[in-house]
Amino acid sequence: MIIAVDFDGTIIEAGHFPNLGPTLPHAFEVLKKLQEKGHQLILWTCRGKKSLDTAVEFCKENGLVFDAINENINKEYYNNNSNKIVANIYIDDSAYPVIKKEMAGMPAINWEEIALDFGIEI
Repeated sequence: MIIAVDFDGTIIEAGHFPNLGPTLPHAFEVLKKLQEKGHQLILWTCRGKKSLDTAVEFCKENGLVFDAINENINKEYYNNNSNKIVANIYIDDSAYPVIKKEMAGMPAINWEEIALDFGIEI
């Protein structure tokens, strides 16, 4: 399965761009276990240039190397010219169900909940 993962507000706390904020609890642990289970991860972020390099390096320092960064796995695209990232699952703090949870006063991204959804023990 291919999983596209946002960075700001998803792996790290929102509101610190272009700097790095605190890591959300269990983010790296769950993402690394997803890779161990054979899932491919795409870092899917609006960060670019220096701020993107900072994010990628931060992930590497925390033991996470993505299979692709802001592009499709193996650079495969529909119609050979689409910019759309193709994944089976998108984990993003701006996704509709997440915003709905946040409006209800719940944590936007809860990696413990995501771990349960994938049968991962943390």
